[in-house]
Amino acid sequence: MGHFLPITLEEMKRLGWEQADVVLITGDAYVDHPSFGTAVVGRTLEAAGYRVAIIAQPNWRDDLRDFRKFGRPRLFFGVSSGAMDSMVNHYTAARRLRHDDAYTPGGEAGFRPDRATYVYTRIVKELYPDVPVVVGGIEASMRRLAHYDYWDDRLFPSILADTPADLLNYGMGERTTVKIARLLDEGLGIKACYGLPQTAYMTRKALTTGDCIELHPYEECLKSRRAEAENCHIIERESNKIECATLVQRHGDGYVVVNPPEPPMTTAEIDASFDLPYLRRPHPKYRKRGAIPAFEMIRWSVNTHRGCFGGCSFCTISAHQGKQIASRSEESILREVEAITSDPEFHGVVTDLGGPSANMWRMKGRNRELCRRCSRYSCSMPTVCPNLDSDHRPMTRLLAKVAAQPGVKHLYVGSGIRCDLFSDDNGGWEYFREVVIRHTSGRLKVAPEHTSDRVLALMRKPPFSLFRETKRRFDQICQTAGLPYQLVPYFISSHPGCRIEDMAQLAVEMKRMGYRLEQIQDFTPTPMTLATEMYYTGIDPSTMQPVYVATTPADKADQRRLFFYYKADLQRDIVQSLRRSGNARFIAQLFPGQRRDAPKTRDRGKKGGKS
Repeated sequence: MGHFLPITLEEMKRLGWEQADVVLITGDAYVDHPSFGTAVVGRTLEAAGYRVAIIAQPNWRDDLRDFRKFGRPRLFFGVSSGAMDSMVNHYTAARRLRHDDAYTPGGEAGFRPDRATYVYTRIVKELYPDVPVVVGGIEASMRRLAHYDYWDDRLFPSILADTPADLLNYGMGERTTVKIARLLDEGLGIKACYGLPQTAYMTRKALTTGDCIELHPYEECLKSRRAEAENCHIIERESNKIECATLVQRHGDGYVVVNPPEPPMTTAEIDASFDLPYLRRPHPKYRKRGAIPAFEMIRWSVNTHRGCFGGCSFCTISAHQGKQIASRSEESILREVEAITSDPEFHGVVTDLGGPSANMWRMKGRNRELCRRCSRYSCSMPTVCPNLDSDHRPMTRLLAKVAAQPGVKHLYVGSGIRCDLFSDDNGGWEYFREVVIRHTSGRLKVAPEHTSDRVLALMRKPPFSLFRETKRRFDQICQTAGLPYQLVPYFISSHPGCRIEDMAQLAVEMKRMGYRLEQIQDFTPTPMTLATEMYYTGIDPSTMQPVYVATTPADKADQRRLFFYYKADLQRDIVQSLRRSGNARFIAQLFPGQRRDAPKTRDRGKKGGKS
């Protein structure tokens, strides 16, 4: 039996350490599992020969003893909000406070502050002003440049301009973290890390050499939403390249510099990360406080790859994990399955075999030189790239091998499936058939996101006709096999470009298809996504054309209610909102017998294009 990374001073002393080399601070409880970023970074540093201690969910409201317990680390503090952005973790799309936290024992809320990375960084710098602080994780990564903050409803500067952090390590940062540790271990100082890939830093000097692009300054973007939209287009274009430019943005009298990312991990590198000696469970300190919901959800699942080339407007995955797919080897995946089945608490069900999208494992460009020159936002939209090797047959064989492992009674695919990658030529529909028949627990979730092709184009999702074809094939498979399974669609309301008539049409379509929706979400603007920039600026950065945006709580509520057209207690409000917005034509389709009287009024909301 191995050991947990120490989270108490007593544990550190038992290991014989007088001082840690690196102290990681996280807003999550400590779970030693490859799906939790703090554990991955900690184990990677440990494998490189460094002593790592973890301060998990420190109390920031008392005398700060949690931040002091390990004393001064020899090299640096690494600070993260945890696996989630702390504001998304705390608040709903309606900005209401959530009452639970999936990354805390017992699901209990209140164990991390709002903007946790900001709070932790300021505290550490006050306590240890001369110790370097490196921020990372999803919260810092998505705030590396000026960004719109939905919760304060204003444009924020880079987190580097708003905190005393010395360096930002963005994305999946294991490799860069080790390089930072080595440079500091050599006594070179934090400025020696400014040249490292996948880092960002604040400097008083403008860059005058190298392949760099200077964005509109933060102060200009405060005055001009068009300037902010233009920045978004450049940032997204560069982040979609394998070889991209350094980005520079002036903030006052300083400059934030974002270096290009590391190349995608090789299979050997990602295998090595997953093969580290994780104990695959929460620290025993939490035993009496209850289960950690996020761990329970992924405990018996297996991650096959990182990255996503889908390019959805509202998603942060490609901005954080990268567009290129880094795939584990089959051998590494099977080793993890063996580790799961050997756990005495395992009862035979592998709950998922997938990744950010279930069916992107091993997918890549056939001609890598073409990929190197490419800046497309997606390999599958608006059409599947002819250079993409989208062969699904290796995944179908992998499913069979995992299902055949001793101790595996059932293998399910719980990750989202990209049906736009399917064709008869690439084995996609055969993969789909195998998933439906053998690897579905009875309800297969897919994400068409909307029924309006105009809204779907802004979402960068395929036309709704693809969902109809997917459902036709699903129903045919189930009928032939005698299976009473359901295909469960997932939809988003109030996405930029979506008006109430689009939601009314969605409701009519769902009624025709016999659906009563369960998997739904109101659009939440999160930093650094294309959709968030549309929401804030009223402009589509890809075309610089105006986009309608529903921004008021009333407009968003009107759209969301239409998901639940079948609920009698909402019928009156839905009818009134349809009449008020000039969409009475949908009333009879949703509620036969209702009058259509419709005083025409304009949609509330933001029309876009404001500067």
